[in-house]
Amino acid sequence: QVQLVESGGGSVQAGGSLRLSCAASGYITSGSCMGWFRQDPGKEREGLATIYAGGVATHYADSVKGRFTISRDSAENTAYLQMDRLQPEDTAMYYCAADRLACLRDNWAEPRGYNSWGQGTQVTVS
Repeated sequence: QVQLVESGGGSVQAGGSLRLSCAASGYITSGSCMGWFRQDPGKEREGLATIYAGGVATHYADSVKGRFTISRDSAENTAYLQMDRLQPEDTAMYYCAADRLACLRDNWAEPRGYNSWGQGTQVTVS
């Protein structure tokens, strides 16, 4: 069982930056996937970025490529999402996810592939 706790959300003006953190505990190894998703009410959960191990493999959605950066401190079992040049359309609840291998598959952005989720942190861009 893996527990995930997100932090770092908040309100920011368009063009600003935020850094989200996801602290993992429980049965998680450095050789595993962690990722970030977001969801607006009434919409499907969208995969944004994933990272395998300490950065051996990363994926980004086109909507955030070049603006968001995922990283991971394997020693601390913490993943980060640096979000720059935020826009109002980035407003959503942001979730951290973990799985042993999901991010290594072609459908890395499919939420159903991840078996551990955090409670989410709200990001609002105005």
